[in-house]
Amino acid sequence: MALNPTDLHPTMARLKRARGQLDAVIRMMEEGRDCEEVVVQVAAVSKAVDRAGLAIIASGMRASLTKDPSGQILEATRLEKLFMSLA
Repeated sequence: MALNPTDLHPTMARLKRARGQLDAVIRMMEEGRDCEEVVVQVAAVSKAVDRAGLAIIASGMRASLTKDPSGQILEATRLEKLFMSLA
């Protein structure tokens, strides 16, 4: 499943924001900030990365369905592995 970079601009922006959030989490830890604050931010980064992964899979699925509207190119096992890799 080849990806269309144009379709992924919002996803790339999400990942760049997540990278910034992760940098902030590292700074928080270096500063000795409260455990709860840090964990809340780690959870936010994790969710952002997970959502980006799902958006990438969805983009690949759309690209495959555009090439083959019957959906025969989409291999169920490969898709399941992709989804499960985010679990």
